[in-house]
Amino acid sequence: MKNFKRLLPWILLAIAFFILPAILDDFRLNLFGRYFSLAITALAIDLIWGYTGLLSLGQGIFFSLGGYAVAMHLMLNTKSEAGGNGIPKFFENYGVDQLPFFWQPFWSPMSTLILLWLVPAVVAGLVGYLIFRNRIKGVYFSIITQAALMVFYHFFNGQQKLINGTNGLKTSTTEIFGQLVGSPDLQGWFYRITVLLLPLAFLACRYFTSGRFGDALIAIRDDEVRLRFTGFNTVPYKTIVFIVAGLLCGVSGALYTVQSGIVSPQYMTIAMSIEMVIWVAVGGRGTLVGPIIGAVLVNYLRSLVSEALPEMWLFVQGALFIFVVVLMPDGIYGWFTKGGFTRLLAAFGLAPRTATYPQLDLEVAPASEGRVISND
Repeated sequence: MKNFKRLLPWILLAIAFFILPAILDDFRLNLFGRYFSLAITALAIDLIWGYTGLLSLGQGIFFSLGGYAVAMHLMLNTKSEAGGNGIPKFFENYGVDQLPFFWQPFWSPMSTLILLWLVPAVVAGLVGYLIFRNRIKGVYFSIITQAALMVFYHFFNGQQKLINGTNGLKTSTTEIFGQLVGSPDLQGWFYRITVLLLPLAFLACRYFTSGRFGDALIAIRDDEVRLRFTGFNTVPYKTIVFIVAGLLCGVSGALYTVQSGIVSPQYMTIAMSIEMVIWVAVGGRGTLVGPIIGAVLVNYLRSLVSEALPEMWLFVQGALFIFVVVLMPDGIYGWFTKGGFTRLLAAFGLAPRTATYPQLDLEVAPASEGRVISND
């Protein structure tokens, strides 16, 4: 089982990179590209919630900032999107004849590649530090991050003259390397880039959750008060983790934007951020692999249900979340790795029934044998 757990992420990566492009059409491949980009956000949430115990309901902020960064660059460098004065056409609708100053850095592709993760990371660092230095945690932390989300949502939603407000920025008709961003060829490349960046995000999260730093995060999650009582300063650890999570969400938002064709304040709604948490809970928080599975599975199921019965998805999502919380508190991946599948087979008589006592490291044999066998 341990070898399988080590190999599973790389098996999934090989399937995603080599097999899916060969068997899926352009539309379905684009959908899976979006799912994998959202899986990076799920990893970020697992890093701060599953390992550090900080349930953030505001990750949509950083997700959207990354999306706006790449969308602004694409609109500035597409001739068909430029008006008579060389700036994006939507500015003309609001009487703006000069490009706002904060758009200027996005002319350059290199600065855009830096800013799409740097801006979310800086904002996350500022928000996180102000919260953590005041020792705000638990439900109050969740409420404050949700309040910050609503502040950003209403700000972006009302800035018609600066970022097209509620209409958002469309990228499907923009160009890069002389091709439409929405063309099948470029979407195929974006898919492959996403598939390659996902394991890098996974390895980054594994790095931060291992060693002494990872031990500190788990200690913060399990009993922060006791850890502080020993003289340990938890603020830098929580701030660093929140910055890394914001950075990952920014990259995820940029990848999702170029594959979905638009970025708008709708990514900052409460419903969107709650969905992100559901992906982690369904897959299994505190596992890293689980959030990836949860993000892909839930979003794929959403596509299937929405195609057949669009009005039923919210009911299905709610039922799925209740089912997992009640019957699989460790998520799908946690349930599977802790012997859930074996117990399921045993319930149908397809595997022998055994009772395990981990604290004694003993296993009780079937009643017919009437003996106790040591695992050693």
